[in-house]
Amino acid sequence: MMDNTVHILLIEDDSAHAELIQRAFEDRGGESKLTVANTLEEARAHLKNFKPTLVIADWRLPDGDSSELLSEEHNKSNAPVIIMTSYGNERNAVDVMKSGALDYIVKSSESMTDMPHIAETAIKQWQILQQQESMQIALAESEAQFRLLAENSSDMISKHDTNGIFLYVSPACRTLLGYEPEDLIGTPVAPLVHPEDASQLIDLLATPTWDDTTATLNYRALRKNGEYVWLETTARLFFDKTSQQQEFQASSRDITERKQSQEALQRAHIDLQEAYDRTIEGWVLALDLRDRETEGHTKRVTEMTIKLARKLECTEEEMIHIRRGALLHDMGKMGIPDEILQKPGPLTDDEWVIMRRHPQYAYQMLSPINYLKQALIIPYYHHERWNGSGYPHKLKEKDIPLFARLFAVVDVWDALSSDRPYRKAMPLKEVVEYLQKEAGNLFDPAIVEIFIPLILDNQK
Repeated sequence: MMDNTVHILLIEDDSAHAELIQRAFEDRGGESKLTVANTLEEARAHLKNFKPTLVIADWRLPDGDSSELLSEEHNKSNAPVIIMTSYGNERNAVDVMKSGALDYIVKSSESMTDMPHIAETAIKQWQILQQQESMQIALAESEAQFRLLAENSSDMISKHDTNGIFLYVSPACRTLLGYEPEDLIGTPVAPLVHPEDASQLIDLLATPTWDDTTATLNYRALRKNGEYVWLETTARLFFDKTSQQQEFQASSRDITERKQSQEALQRAHIDLQEAYDRTIEGWVLALDLRDRETEGHTKRVTEMTIKLARKLECTEEEMIHIRRGALLHDMGKMGIPDEILQKPGPLTDDEWVIMRRHPQYAYQMLSPINYLKQALIIPYYHHERWNGSGYPHKLKEKDIPLFARLFAVVDVWDALSSDRPYRKAMPLKEVVEYLQKEAGNLFDPAIVEIFIPLILDNQK
């Protein structure tokens, strides 16, 4: 009797994450069997005894990176591998995908809970890739077999010369493009490709040899009725012994629905990010309405912090967190009593003790919100000082996170440059002198050095 069980090897050293993923598979039901390994050594032992349908591996493990599995034994004849990590960025994703991983997942409670669906999609994708690989090998080995497969495939199978001219196209072109095969044979493929996508086709045709045996292109193709359809084409360059010429063999399928789903997901992600930011701005407005003394302070320091972060060459992703952190830097003051927060004169020592609790209040309010984890650095640490005299943790020098070090300079600049009920704003010259004097004492000297020309330019 055939065993239809889907065997999944989960390599995860975090027991809480492993339990969450295992519970997700149990809740999903079906015919999946999950085996858990905590280290690379355990995983290798399992792989010697059985071949899983899919491997889901945490990137960083106690005894190495799971990407080592890709370079050791995992290729197209073995089980596909999904790499997951808590430290996602585009460079890491590109590296592991180049190494042979099927997919790259950034860990979150949502992605781990959705792992059964991710696994199901990955297995289907792997099966398609293996089918395409098998088809490409078969096509290269036998023209007769090529014709047999092509004529009966739902994918559009085609052959082209090195100029992109159709030498053969299967009947599936009727469904995908609305053309009869004889309409296309002898014509170039280039006019069918959307102008915005044409460069990748031109690059492919201009490459005399390929490092990989196959190349995959996603592009918009023009149907006979004038509409565009998204195609995914897997192409292979080979030498045809009969014609004594290099040719391309290609397998194309309609991915319009997949593209539309991806675009809808991207739009939903953008809408969600905008909703997050509108929520933050609403919180800030509530604080400004309560604390009239510093009205406009948050807007000014946020704008200047972004300028300073750009000068420090922070990434766009970091800029998002820095902006949110700057907006929320005084959020903890929501927990400070009105008689202290709105006091028109200087605070007493006892009142300062209470006022200095606002970073902890900010942490208590914001730390449960997952998307604010990085932004929280500024509200929690912006009163730390370079010499360790700050609060709440008395951190020193580069133990203070970079986001907080740069914001601390901007925060003090704005405070000194603004009127208060109990004092007038300091002239710019005196503010600059103060920052220069305290560089290396209260503030990161490298940041002050970059910041001063910025405020002098801002004054012009």
